[in-house]
Amino acid sequence: MRTRLLLISHPATAAQRKGTFPADDPLDTRAVEEATSFRASHAGLLNADAALSSPAACALDTARALGLAATIVPDLADADFGRWRGRRLLDVANEDTNALDAWTRDPSSAPHGGESFDALTLRVGGWLDAFEQRGTVIAVTHAGVIRAALMHVLQAPSARFARIEVPPLSVIELQRDQRGWTWWPAPDRRS
Repeated sequence: MRTRLLLISHPATAAQRKGTFPADDPLDTRAVEEATSFRASHAGLLNADAALSSPAACALDTARALGLAATIVPDLADADFGRWRGRRLLDVANEDTNALDAWTRDPSSAPHGGESFDALTLRVGGWLDAFEQRGTVIAVTHAGVIRAALMHVLQAPSARFARIEVPPLSVIELQRDQRGWTWWPAPDRRS
């Protein structure tokens, strides 16, 4: 039986809209309304055999707004932003320009003391390789985790990580059969 994995990125949090590194922020009213609207217009897409979620408040709030009873999966957590967690990007850029430049240009760099893009891709790739569920599975997670999953599936060079855009409430479909994981065009998002 084929596995169909739909990775859904959570809506932007208030902190993200202000240019702040994530700090386990819940969804605000605006983001909950966006997720609820997504649920209404994409009901057919949300029929699944199982639902998973990052342990982050914004992902769990998204799963609830989508009507999903999701199981928490630690490997779906966002990257660890270390000492930049909860800080504004502009403040980090003003205080430590060289570190921020290194982090954005070198996927193995982690000047914040957290997780590098390469480490995130390794973690998410390990999770995908060990994934055993069958049928259609929805996983609510973060843009960075979805980028990492695509990098792993496509076996793309890590320097391409920043070239993948994953907007809020995006859906990326991966499928696995005896050949392994493949990336599929965007699923039919309407009911």
